[in-house]
Amino acid sequence: MFSALFSDYRPPEGLFDEAFAAAREPRPHWQALVAQLRAGGRDALRAQAESLARAVQLDGVTYNVYADPKGADRPWSLDPLPFVIAADEWQTIAAGVAQRARLLDRLLADVYGPRHLLAEGLLPPALIFGHPGYLWPCQGLKPPGDRWLHLYAVDLARSSDGRWWVIHDRTQGPSGAGYAMQNRILVTRGLLQLFRSQRIEHLAEFFRGMRETLMSSVPTRGEPPMVVLLTPGPLNETYFEHSLLARHLGFPLVEGQDLTVRDDRVFLKTLQGLKPVHGILRRLDDDYCDPAELRADSALGVPGLLSAARAGNVLIANALGTGLLETTGLQGFLPPICERLLGERLQLPSVATWWCGEAPALEHVIDHLEDLVIKPAFPTMRMSLRFGHQLGTSERLNLISRLRATPHAFQAQEWIRLSTAPTLMPDGRIAPRAVGVRVFAIATPEGYRVMPGGLARVAAEAGDDVVTMQHGGASKDVWIPSKGRVSTETLIPPPIAVHDLVRSAAVVPSRIAENLFWLGRYSERCETQARLLRAAVTRLTESGEGGQLALASLAGVCRFLGVLPTPEEGAEDEPVTDADWLAAVFDPESPSSLLSNARSLQRAGSQVRERLSGDNWHALNRLLATVDRRARGIQDAIESLDRCMMLCLSLAGFAMDDMTRDDSWRFLLLGRRIERLAGLSALIGRFLADPAPLRHAGLEWLLEATDSIVTYRARYRRRPELLPVLDLIVFDDDNPHALSFQLEVLTRYLGRLGRDYGTRISHAPGELLDRLRRFDPTRFHNLGLLGGSPGGDPIEALEALTAEGSQLAYALSDELGLTFFSHAERALERAEAA
Repeated sequence: MFSALFSDYRPPEGLFDEAFAAAREPRPHWQALVAQLRAGGRDALRAQAESLARAVQLDGVTYNVYADPKGADRPWSLDPLPFVIAADEWQTIAAGVAQRARLLDRLLADVYGPRHLLAEGLLPPALIFGHPGYLWPCQGLKPPGDRWLHLYAVDLARSSDGRWWVIHDRTQGPSGAGYAMQNRILVTRGLLQLFRSQRIEHLAEFFRGMRETLMSSVPTRGEPPMVVLLTPGPLNETYFEHSLLARHLGFPLVEGQDLTVRDDRVFLKTLQGLKPVHGILRRLDDDYCDPAELRADSALGVPGLLSAARAGNVLIANALGTGLLETTGLQGFLPPICERLLGERLQLPSVATWWCGEAPALEHVIDHLEDLVIKPAFPTMRMSLRFGHQLGTSERLNLISRLRATPHAFQAQEWIRLSTAPTLMPDGRIAPRAVGVRVFAIATPEGYRVMPGGLARVAAEAGDDVVTMQHGGASKDVWIPSKGRVSTETLIPPPIAVHDLVRSAAVVPSRIAENLFWLGRYSERCETQARLLRAAVTRLTESGEGGQLALASLAGVCRFLGVLPTPEEGAEDEPVTDADWLAAVFDPESPSSLLSNARSLQRAGSQVRERLSGDNWHALNRLLATVDRRARGIQDAIESLDRCMMLCLSLAGFAMDDMTRDDSWRFLLLGRRIERLAGLSALIGRFLADPAPLRHAGLEWLLEATDSIVTYRARYRRRPELLPVLDLIVFDDDNPHALSFQLEVLTRYLGRLGRDYGTRISHAPGELLDRLRRFDPTRFHNLGLLGGSPGGDPIEALEALTAEGSQLAYALSDELGLTFFSHAERALERAEAA
């Protein structure tokens, strides 16, 4: 009998429900899961769902949808209820998927090679040569090992009679395997005991096989193999998955601009120079991969990549040209092709499919339109699915007219009423929703290995047969119970022997170094801004003259630094309102608000996601979440800024204590130190420009903003005075927030870079550091005693030095970018030497 948790669960009449049989009793392989859900009840399930949502947010699991009103980084939608497939049934599915991968691999080898299938009439030439995905420059291409498909995915759905059918083949750069891994990690946290007791198959062996196969299959010329994962970049809808896979597989995550082709070989641009690349796991569509021979307007690809592939110098997984098979128009021709190429019957059938380019198929489609789903024949066509049974009379006539006008552009599939699975609704109910499963296979020397699980997707609404994340659907972890022992293999590689030990620096792509540099700059910028704003908003409630003068001093500095907007002409004397201070923290429209800088910080972090620890990434996401909301008043702002400061300090701690002292760390720290030099110089210089009464009132907030208030109190135990404050935050080499400290550390870091790379940094901070050390602090004392000072006004002299500090910081940043990120300075040096 159904418990209260399932009291409203009503599978649609006539459809196959994955969890419950006709008598509303759980199917055998679902019994343990249903029993645990019933035992826990709604409260336990709600707590599990909330924990899962928090984990998704903290891990930064996103699925980017272009032009999405919810924002570019939409949180990944994951249902806490897994999707269970019986072990016996799974064996049949896995065998069919492996056979299908072999078949499609051989089909590609034929259509880009001898083309026997076309000559024998098993494939219509118009469907192949009329397909935009057929890459003529790939004709005659021989990929290493004659392997075209290294990673294959197939979308499956179960019909009302309980049979599984192929809906779509994914052959170009199949997505979802990384999300399946992430789903497993998150879902099993809440169901760990059940997961273990049911002996659910693990996924690690599949990813281990992917890594080892690619590493062992690349053409290396005796060099240590290097495989990279090529991504279109952070704006791609599945960028999170690219970063996740790169991290777990141990492959550098690169964009097209990180690679170059020389003498038909692919190289990675690194801080150390060009490093040979032997394999590319690509997530870039075929025609974007090489602007020299394929799509000329592509800014994402690598010019010359196809030439390198043609020469056999690089393995590309999947091979260029495999997008040809991502049309369901081919599916109707696969059964006889399977007999021809493999000598076997096709085990996993496709949904009945008709390509309208053949006259009999066109007439059949028109006659049976109400039972079919009309799709574009080629993925490049912009057309949504049209369900025949949903068409009105005028829509039906219009569609028939289009079919007759351009029949080759359309295909039709039998309308399959998808099975349903229990899904948690936002209101806490469990309801049936249409479900489909994506299954993955990886090529190995022993044949194709199928992932024991996959990525299940459920429809957003009842009665919806479209299961896609773009339209608001959710995902599920796929569980396959094992009849025997479960593999305990993990992604951890075998033990490293003494001769395998590595102490040399890892290869750092120039783009990665640049993003780490800006990660450091934005981290420091957010910390400085949070300190300033906290010093301001905590003084908003002070009514005394000293508090008002301090606030006025802060307002002037914040306007100068861009934290507050510059007042309009004639409004310079208008006071800064509470709303202005709150906007400086929370305003999403202001490019200089703390929120905007936190977003820039998070974007820089997303570019180097695979280089950050989980805790570091969580801190980045928490920092953004802390200010990415609507303020509820001054006290709320103070609490938010307090949390921001703790998170900024966490990021600083990760930088100092969580990273190996390699080139990645050095550029991150260079970014922090250059930003601190620029911020401190501008802050102190603008403070010194104030009249004496404002300077006196602002000494305490100046110590707070430079994180030096505790040190000052411990040393002097009295109210702040100008001379000791300036000594502490300008001249003290032992204070990490002093101007001289930044110059001294930058001198050391830049000296190390010059020695390591043989590069001379022209904007060296050593000269300014020497001048700062020669500055005589007694000039401030004499100014107070005598009303003047030998050698001119020391305030003006120090203000001039801080201006030089700001200029030096920005000049250093530009020079590092030209030298190490764009390599423009090095290219100029080589040209001059020639």
